[in-house]
Amino acid sequence: MKKRIAIFASGSGSNAQKIMEHFKRSAEAEVVLILTNNAQAYVLQRADNFEIPSHIFTRHEFYETDDIIRMLKTLQVDLIVLAGFLWLVPPTLLAAFPNKIINLHPALLPKYGGKGMYGDNVHQAILDAGEEESGITIHFVNAQFDEGEIIHQSKFKIEPGDNLEMIKFKGQQLEHLHFPKVIENLLKKMKS
Repeated sequence: MKKRIAIFASGSGSNAQKIMEHFKRSAEAEVVLILTNNAQAYVLQRADNFEIPSHIFTRHEFYETDDIIRMLKTLQVDLIVLAGFLWLVPPTLLAAFPNKIINLHPALLPKYGGKGMYGDNVHQAILDAGEEESGITIHFVNAQFDEGEIIHQSKFKIEPGDNLEMIKFKGQQLEHLHFPKVIENLLKKMKS
């Protein structure tokens, strides 16, 4: 039986797109659901393009009910992937899917992680600090922002003259290259 992936995203969903593309013809795994807390998120269009069901949820539903957990359990989800999802995962969801929730962070953790450190905020902080390299971190999710066990890191060099857009672009290239493969490898390690 194919392993089943659910993706949480809050925005455009370029990583969700790469994951959906990667597993579209896979015999091993499939994306079965896209979830978002943003009714305007472009990830919904991307899900529609791949004919993958989506669900928009409220803060109340996410934090104060078990609706999402029931939905994921009903779909027999094996792995939950946070791909640009900005809310802290509640303890109930962590308990329901222990070591089965992963996140991608656009920096080399433990540097530049924590509340409010996402997207351009991260890249700007890296630029302001005059770092010579940055990269991506894929990690398990725990009860704190960006503090779960690291699964994978990839680096790129920051050249003199690189601006925010260039750093973002270099990071996204690594994200799109590595995130689907790391997910595939994790799923292979999971017992049915």
